[in-house]
Amino acid sequence: MADSVRWLTAEEQHAWRSFIRLHDKLRGRLSRLLQAESHVSAADFGVLVNLTDAPDGRERVLDLARALEWEKSRMSHHIARMVKRGLVARDECTEDGRGAFVVITDAGRSAIEAAAPRHVEAVRALFLDHVTPAELRMLARISERVVDKLEEEDSP
Repeated sequence: MADSVRWLTAEEQHAWRSFIRLHDKLRGRLSRLLQAESHVSAADFGVLVNLTDAPDGRERVLDLARALEWEKSRMSHHIARMVKRGLVARDECTEDGRGAFVVITDAGRSAIEAAAPRHVEAVRALFLDHVTPAELRMLARISERVVDKLEEEDSP
């Protein structure tokens, strides 16, 4: 197998490791800021963002798990914790009886409305203020191309 591996060149390895370090540093810093200043975890924030983007603030549990790239069990456990805190509610699906919906509550809306301005400020200060508009457009194109390929591979 080692003979067929397309090992990374020094340039590729540098780019990949730089990207991973950027991702890890940004996620870690944003997570700490959210938790410290808004008392919302990064995981909570991700769930709430997806729900506020969804029609009627509701989404199927499995669709939400797919959107966040989470395993079903992680999603179930996290939603249970968020239900206990009053950020979301769980509604059974009457159409098929197997699925369930996660629905954002008024408390969940209040939590994300309070967290969002600080999150945006942090995204600007930690990332956007350090790239040019051209670099930002290039990053968006690269990200969209890679995500499209990953989603294409996930499709049946």
